[in-house]
Amino acid sequence: MVAVDLDFQGRGIGTTLLEFALDWMKEAGMAISMVETGGDAGHAPARKTYEKAGFERRPVARYFKSL
Repeated sequence: MVAVDLDFQGRGIGTTLLEFALDWMKEAGMAISMVETGGDAGHAPARKTYEKAGFERRPVARYFKSL
C-alpha cells in the first residue's frame, strides 16, 4: 500500500515510494507489477502517479454480493 498524507501530497513523495518499490521488485526478479485504486475524485492523485510511472489502466470486472 502506498499512501501519502493529504498535507504532503504533490511533493513527489508517492512517486519516490513507487519508484523504490518497483526497483526493489525488479531486483528481486519480478516481471510484472499491478496496482489498484479507486475511480473516484479522491483517488485521482494516485491514478496520476501510477500513470506517470508507466502503468496502463485496464478494464476490470469485479463482482460483490452481500450474504
